[in-house]
Amino acid sequence: MSTDLRATGRWTLLLIGVVVIAVPFIWMVGGSFRSEADLYANPASLLPTTWTLHGYQSVWNDLPFARMFLNSVIFAGITTALCVLFDSMFAYALARIPFRGSKLCFWLVIITLMVPFQVTLIPVFIQLFNFGWLNTYQGLIIPRATSAFGIFLLRQFFISIPKELDEAARIDGANHWQVYWRIILPTARPALATVAVLHFTNLWNDLLWPLTMTSSTEMLTLPAGLTLFAGQHVTDHAVLLAGATISLIPLAVAFALAQRYFVAGVATTGLK
Repeated sequence: MSTDLRATGRWTLLLIGVVVIAVPFIWMVGGSFRSEADLYANPASLLPTTWTLHGYQSVWNDLPFARMFLNSVIFAGITTALCVLFDSMFAYALARIPFRGSKLCFWLVIITLMVPFQVTLIPVFIQLFNFGWLNTYQGLIIPRATSAFGIFLLRQFFISIPKELDEAARIDGANHWQVYWRIILPTARPALATVAVLHFTNLWNDLLWPLTMTSSTEMLTLPAGLTLFAGQHVTDHAVLLAGATISLIPLAVAFALAQRYFVAGVATTGLK
């Protein structure tokens, strides 16, 4: 009986957690189909009193939406791919190649995690200005092409992979690059998927970086472009909710595709 009570309690807590997490998303999607008057009249309602496509029509007609969506895909997609590649290469060197100063390099990576991103924003902006990279894809992508968090996470996973696999590959004549590409990366798919999903989510939702590094409407990403609807005195919340709903779709698709690997990566990263 006590076991049944514990199971019921767990399921009850789980259900409460699901409701707490789901209600804001339901309100956002419902609000995207509401008029501004309906939002102000019934702000606590989850569903519209009168359904309207005003928000979606305004997002499409009043913004270069297709261009901003493409910019977000290019920025988040290419940067995520580069992050996974560079982070995994650095993590492999720290985890599998003994060299003098490896511990120092690792601690330097850990230290950079403690430095807020905003601290380095102005120096990076000045450097990109000197390069002439403002309002360019390379200016958006290259400074974000690696991540200390990704290096740390992948290093912890790589350490858990048995070194006997490396030794067996070296007996067959494999070098470091072949071990990394043919042995470590296929084995580390859960960790790679975890890093990719976390990076893609962070980059897709990033507002400060694109808003700082771009001033042209043609180079704005979707989150930055939606700020154009937030005026000083008047804000069309229905349009913002519609844009937020659309921008959520790629994240949901990315997580659905990588869910199996993502859950396995979170569960096993850093465990022997």
